[in-house]
Amino acid sequence: MVKLDIMSDPICPWCYIGKTNLDRALEQRPDHPFLITWHPFQLNPDMPKTGMDRREYLETKFGGKAAAIKAYAPVVEHAAKSGLNINFEAIEKTPNTLDAHRLIHWAGIDGHQNAVVDALFQAYFVDGRDIGDADVLADIADACGMDASVVLRLLATDEDQRDIVDRDAAARGMGVSSVPTFIVASQHAVPGAQPTDLWLQVLDDLGQQGNALNG
Repeated sequence: MVKLDIMSDPICPWCYIGKTNLDRALEQRPDHPFLITWHPFQLNPDMPKTGMDRREYLETKFGGKAAAIKAYAPVVEHAAKSGLNINFEAIEKTPNTLDAHRLIHWAGIDGHQNAVVDALFQAYFVDGRDIGDADVLADIADACGMDASVVLRLLATDEDQRDIVDRDAAARGMGVSSVPTFIVASQHAVPGAQPTDLWLQVLDDLGQQGNALNG
């Protein structure tokens, strides 16, 4: 097995695109060696607990509506190339993602991490749901085979908050400044939403190395 560590935030459209492209490669190489773990990186670590109105957030971040539209044009283009229809109009709020990252962490313990990451992207970018809301997160957990009542109980506490914050800080300390960032075999950093063809090449190279070692 080869470790593939992914730094991501569930409100990052490039992370959604990057995961989609990676998944397409993995589907074409079903015997792939990757052991995937998702790690926290908050795009907005200072976001208020209750989140912000999305329009206000974007216009503040980019300096006006026109600048925000221009900044998101490449996202829309690349999403379409990946076969994704991101429903930006449905997103009313930019949430604080600390609790979403806690859910991803607990999903990893339960063996449902990839499904929860998928469901968070779907909830936010397609359904326009508030993934900072505890009830929404519990519903996602339930749909992915986790115990929603346990998740709700944990979300009402500060369980693992410090762990998430520390892991986010550790990623930044390693030089990660944007997401998605993929780290292959604890050695090679691959930043950005890479195309499916690149991942196919990586997987084929790993397969050749494995064959050489076994030969």
